[in-house]
Amino acid sequence: MPTDRELRVALKEGPFHVALRAAVETRGLTLTGLRRHLGERGLRVGMTSLSYWQQGLRRPERPESLRAVRALEEILVLPPRSLMALLGPPRPRGRDAGKLPVGALPYSAIMESSQTLSAMIHDLNGVADDRRLHIAGMYETLQIGPDRSTVRRETLQVVQAHEEATDRYIMVYRGDLGCDVERVRVRALEDCRVGRVRRDGPTALVVAELLFDQMLRPGETQIIRYELADPSGVETVEYERGFRHPAGQYVLRVNFAPEALPVRVQRFARQGTGTGEEDLGELSLNAHNAVHLVAGSLEPGLVGIRWDWS
Repeated sequence: MPTDRELRVALKEGPFHVALRAAVETRGLTLTGLRRHLGERGLRVGMTSLSYWQQGLRRPERPESLRAVRALEEILVLPPRSLMALLGPPRPRGRDAGKLPVGALPYSAIMESSQTLSAMIHDLNGVADDRRLHIAGMYETLQIGPDRSTVRRETLQVVQAHEEATDRYIMVYRGDLGCDVERVRVRALEDCRVGRVRRDGPTALVVAELLFDQMLRPGETQIIRYELADPSGVETVEYERGFRHPAGQYVLRVNFAPEALPVRVQRFARQGTGTGEEDLGELSLNAHNAVHLVAGSLEPGLVGIRWDWS
């Protein structure tokens, strides 16, 4: 029988079926008992479905099933939305399942290691070519330390839902070569909380769920603010942000420590990994040792700032 500590770990890291099974065993309940408790709440769930949910052979997706999961959190005396958070977004169905919207780019078009990234997102029950959210606006500030490494990144983001039951944003971070992903930390600052985090050392990738407090309906918006700290101490020479779908305004500000000022700063953009790069001009440091760029009505592709130390 799992301990309370093991249950807490399962609820934090998932996947859903492992956490559900751990909760049922820790509370000493049987599937028959669960079904009876659900029935008392007017919810009818078959023994086969409950068994499949525990084994990971099937996951609850229908509205009735999701209501049952919320009831299970109460029956098993679990924190609100602890099981719901592990389910991830509904998987696409029908003939258009897995297809990209017109004009969108796959991950492979804007970054390397796209297969690894897709696998990490799949492990979070996410959809690799997700189209649930539209980025209406984003403001990022990057802090470069005295050792020329990126010590902190803060992001303020406005997202708009395009599908039902949208309750999370999946953040992707790719560190520089030599990044120690185990030391990278993601912290929620406003209107979200950090869910599961996945790391891959060879590709320097970190993927994290940023969970909303409620599910968004199509057209509804959510503001989230979060920060990422990377104390790896790896020298940084550029920062780029990829957009797979059309987006609203994007602002990037890079602030340099007085002890580490670059000799040249340039902004750039490109439509994908296999296309030519567009030089958008030089940037000059202001009195606060910072530069910035503003881009509006973004098409899918990448935009960023790079600098030379000597």
